Amino acid sequence: MGRGHLRYEAQVAELPRAPDASRTTASLESIRDPIAEDLACVDEVIRGKLASDVVLIRSVAHYIVESGGKRLRPALLLLAANACGAEGPAKHELAAVIEFIHTATLLHDDVVDESSLRRGKNTANAEFGNAAPVLVGDFLYSRAFQMMVGVGSLRVMSVLADATNIIAEGEVLQLLNIHDADTREEDYLRVIRFKTAKLFQAATQVGAILGGAPAPVEAALADYGMHLGTAFQLIDDVLDYSGDLQETGKNLGDDLAEGKPTLPLIYAMRAGNDEEKAVVRQAIEHGGKADLERVVAAIHRVGALEYARAKARAEAAIAIDRLEALPGSACRDSLLQLANFSVERSF
Repeated sequence: MGRGHLRYEAQVAELPRAPDASRTTASLESIRDPIAEDLACVDEVIRGKLASDVVLIRSVAHYIVESGGKRLRPALLLLAANACGAEGPAKHELAAVIEFIHTATLLHDDVVDESSLRRGKNTANAEFGNAAPVLVGDFLYSRAFQMMVGVGSLRVMSVLADATNIIAEGEVLQLLNIHDADTREEDYLRVIRFKTAKLFQAATQVGAILGGAPAPVEAALADYGMHLGTAFQLIDDVLDYSGDLQETGKNLGDDLAEGKPTLPLIYAMRAGNDEEKAVVRQAIEHGGKADLERVVAAIHRVGALEYARAKARAEAAIAIDRLEALPGSACRDSLLQLANFSVERSF
């Protein structure tokens, strides 16, 4: 047995054996309670690492990083790390790295999608034009890799470098699916596992590595992150046809306007009658919201949102099952509650 395994076992032996968390949905604030001090440290790291002599870089980076995000991915890394007994500042640095990678993808996404609203605010491209967010996204990627080198863990660098590459592949796969009304469910799931869930997986896996977790625990936490991220994106796609602007921070039907064949549309194409299929196909292939009302009616009639929610709950159930590898603790409870939150949320 390696020294990392011995360190993990010594640390987790000291963790409190808490009972399983309630299956009721907790608030995001209560889920983050066990890592509140760590998250404050991460915010300090983020502010420090955004320093640049180039004023426009500071302006765009601060605009997007301080625009009300959930800090969900950094929280995942911290919860996983603390559940495995990790100590020291490396977890704060790497949680900030995860947030920078995520923010860079958002900046590039919004330019590609020509989005004007995110989290209820103008996107960076709406505020600054397209060129600046793309280049600042590149700055955040490169700053993230500088920080990884500073931590000095080849294992961590390998996980995050692979994740960043797969996320980029997911972006390209999504681009290929846009306006394609014949996109299959398995193609859609591959995109969201690459584009969204991969960073969730990297966050929880890196947390396990920092805690010196043995290989089975590291694999379980990586699986947890992948299935949680998939569930989270599935619900995001449901909310695009059922959410409220004040809660979601985005307009109803934005995905449809961009011609994105998400699961509610894919299911409607499969289960709808000929008229409904024709309406959905027209909307996907041409984009825009001209037929939004008819598309939403078709989605509701065939039960597409319920189908997508059921898929999300199945993914969350797998994520919860993977937590059996962890000893009881407040952080393990928060990971469990986060899986429930991911599928019951309205924003």
